[in-house]
Amino acid sequence: MKQAGNVGEAWARVAAWLRRNDPGAFAALGGPASPDAIARAEARMGLELPPELRQWLRANDGDTDVRPDAPGSLVERGCAVPLPGGSLLLGLGDIQRVYLHQLAMERSEPSEDPDAPLWRPEWVPIAADRDGLYGTFLDAVTGTVGTWADASLPEEGVHASLAAFLQHAADQLEGAGTGDRRGPGAPARPLARDESRPGDELIRDWARTHGLVVNDRGRVPSSIRAAYEAARG
Repeated sequence: MKQAGNVGEAWARVAAWLRRNDPGAFAALGGPASPDAIARAEARMGLELPPELRQWLRANDGDTDVRPDAPGSLVERGCAVPLPGGSLLLGLGDIQRVYLHQLAMERSEPSEDPDAPLWRPEWVPIAADRDGLYGTFLDAVTGTVGTWADASLPEEGVHASLAAFLQHAADQLEGAGTGDRRGPGAPARPLARDESRPGDELIRDWARTHGLVVNDRGRVPSSIRAAYEAARG
């Protein structure tokens, strides 16, 4: 339960930052997932969600009472929260779609090395791009957080826990990713909506072609900028 409590604290930091600096994204987080909805999702996926993920979904589920933003995409909803890696935050419905898709892909085309599959049944996606080509997963067995990307091996244990992943996201939002050097936990100055940098339009075009949601004006989120720079090598 201590781990679940840490998740609550970390997510509260992320939500508080969004409430202050990005009300649109905060509103898109949606209300809590019901216990019945979580139970139905577990039955459909054939696994029990970890307590820390249940706690997160009981706070905010981006799929609750909303219509799809991108019908026909693997990630139909997805919430544009600035997360490490630049993916969309998944609600309960998107979690199921991405999980079942990834599991079916692995079963239809098994990895050559059985000790290094491209997807394991215990991996629960928590963030992804629109097409599920890359994203972040929570290992329901070890509790660690890893990443996957198309045409490359998944990286396990990138973060020690879901709480650590969310704390890292909160640290970036509160200062480390905005140019504010006051350190993690300190209130970050609000981002000016008209504050742009040279090359932002190129980054926006790249982000849209990779299924990332980005505003037409103002500052490009640091997570998307970092993903763009990493892709360029």
